[in-house]
This record gives sequence, structure tokens and C-alpha cells, in this order.
Amino acid sequence: MRKDKTKKAGISPRRFVQLACAALFNGYTAGFVRGRIFGGKSKLLCVPVLNCYSCPGALGSCPIGSLQAVLSDRNHSFSFYVLGFLMLFGTLFGRLICGLMCPFGLIQDLLYKIPLPKPEIPKRLDRVMRYLKYLVLISLVIILPQVLTNDYGTGAPYFCKWICPAGTLEGGLPLLAANQPLRQAAGQLFVQKVLILAACVVSAVFIYRPFCRYICPLGAVYSLFNRFSLYQMSLDGSKCIGCGRCEKVCKMKVDIRENVSSGECIRCGECRNVCPTGAIKSGFVVSRPDISKDKRITK
Repeated sequence: MRKDKTKKAGISPRRFVQLACAALFNGYTAGFVRGRIFGGKSKLLCVPVLNCYSCPGALGSCPIGSLQAVLSDRNHSFSFYVLGFLMLFGTLFGRLICGLMCPFGLIQDLLYKIPLPKPEIPKRLDRVMRYLKYLVLISLVIILPQVLTNDYGTGAPYFCKWICPAGTLEGGLPLLAANQPLRQAAGQLFVQKVLILAACVVSAVFIYRPFCRYICPLGAVYSLFNRFSLYQMSLDGSKCIGCGRCEKVCKMKVDIRENVSSGECIRCGECRNVCPTGAIKSGFVVSRPDISKDKRITK
């Protein structure tokens, strides 16, 4: 009975998990009321998603923000905790984290549901733009905090400071809304970040997850593990009839029949759900048949 009601309401199990994770990672509701950042001991721990440390409700730290904080220290040390944390979750889940747990990913999913025309980005341009997130990871997250420093040899979390729209939405705007002194102190840099957020919000209405596809450095990290993570998507070449339904429904525009383990796949499972023969499976340590030898699979 519950399953039928859920289906009629149009709420999928994936959406429930997304909402639950957003509530779990930002569960300090008093912070939104008081306009204060939670300062409990759980803030010493990272959450596996891009979730701003400065969000009034955040119960943990963003791994990208934590990594920058360590790298920007004047001793230029490296956080083996953050590195190990990212490797652990990347090895276990890959970009399933992006598709299932990320609050900012959920926001983009909901924005894309607005019934407006969805333009098609030229495939060649799309492929080139996807490399931007790796450039952001290498330059703004890793290099600049160590190189661009003040007189005391201390850098800054430049991705969070200059770009991160998730931080602006989850942290900056709620804090300014609740604190008049902060509103008065907000300057040109904050205006710049609001414009970046606005660009992400508007583009997300027309392009599926533009931030995840082109900018997110955490998505870049997890994409490196997609092919090797324990959670996998698998395509059985002996069952595939080459109908192409999987690629038509894939909003991330992954060439599923060519590379089901693509680093761009966020493991949403929509391709699996529309496959008429059950050729696509997902789960932990599923088999990965070699589809290149099956002549029936054609583009």
C-alpha cells in the first residue's frame, strides 16, 4: 500500500534517500533560526558530499573545504585524513555519492524538472567542458591555496571563497538573512558569488546538473574511482539488443553501451530501469561483461 502511494505521488526511493541525506547532513535546525554555525564535535568529521561548513545547519565538514584549509596552512601540510576519507568513499561508491547523497545535486535535479525546453549541448563542446572540473580541482583546490599566500605564508580556500555556489546557497544566504551586521559587511566578492549561484540555478533549469558536470571538484575526485569502485553499473552484452533506450534516458549523456563505467555516470539507475531485457544491473561488485565482443550492440 505504501509503495503504491509513493509511486502515485511520483516520489522515487532515490528521491527519498536524497532528501534524507540533505536533512541528515544539515540537521541542526536551530542554526537556521539563530543564524549561527553549529560548533559541535561532529564538525571535526567530514561528510562525503559538497556541503558547506558555514551552512547554519551543517553537522559536519565539507571534504573539499577541509582539504583546502589544510593545504592553505603556512606549513603546507597535507591531510591524510581527508585524502583517506575521499579514497574510502570513492572506492566504495564512486559517483553514486553524487547521484544519491549530494544536497546540491538534489537541488539541481528539482530545478531540471521545471517544464521548459531543454537545449542540447553539442557533444564535442560538452566533452571539452567536462574537463573543467578537473582544472578546478587542480588549480583552485590544490595549487592556489599553497601558492597564493599572504605575508604570513597562509593561503585561502579559493574554491570556497571565489566560486562554490553550494556554499553561497547553503551558508552565505541563510547567514546573511539572519544577521544584519553580515549583510552590511557583504561586499563585491559576495555579489560575485551570488551571480555565480544565479548562473548555476538558471542553467540547471535547462541543463541537467551543470555544476556536477562541469565545475564540481568533488565530482572530479569521485569520477576517478568510478571504474574501480565496489559499487558498479554492469551491462551484459549477451542480453543487450542495442535499442538505445538507456542512452536516450541518461541525463548525464553517458555512452552507456560504449562505457557503462564512465566517470560521468552518477549511478542514478534510470538506464537500468528502462532496459527492456534487464541487461543493465547495478550493485556492489557486480560482474562486468566485455560488451565489445558482442556484435549485436550497435550505436
